[in-house]
Amino acid sequence: MTSPASLGFGTMADDRLAEAGFYFDEVNKLRALDPEVSQKTSELKEECKEFVDKIGHFQKIVGGLIELVDELAKETETEKLKAIGARNLLKSVAKQRESQQQQLRALIAEKKMQLERYRIEYEALSKVESEQNEFIDQFILQK
Repeated sequence: MTSPASLGFGTMADDRLAEAGFYFDEVNKLRALDPEVSQKTSELKEECKEFVDKIGHFQKIVGGLIELVDELAKETETEKLKAIGARNLLKSVAKQRESQQQQLRALIAEKKMQLERYRIEYEALSKVESEQNEFIDQFILQK
């Protein structure tokens, strides 16, 4: 293809076209945008696309991280509830043992009192038996 300069258009014509806002690109097509601006616009467009791709990748990574953290938070909450339940059960068992110990102490005290009553009754019955044996012995001797 022939360039505008080879068609008889010189740099003066190029300058006038540029003043009017028209330019020739690298393949000598008439454009309404400066080729340098067009190139920078294309570069910016490509950089924006790369940036958007990187942001999308970043969002995927962050989304995965958020899911992982949420899952760990749920597991932590579950374990926390289990620990609270185990602690409450342990407290309950400790209270039950304390209650059982009190019941056993009361039972021991009751049995000690009963033993003392039986001991006193035994002594009294032993005394009666001894007196009766004496009476029997005297009765037999009198005959």
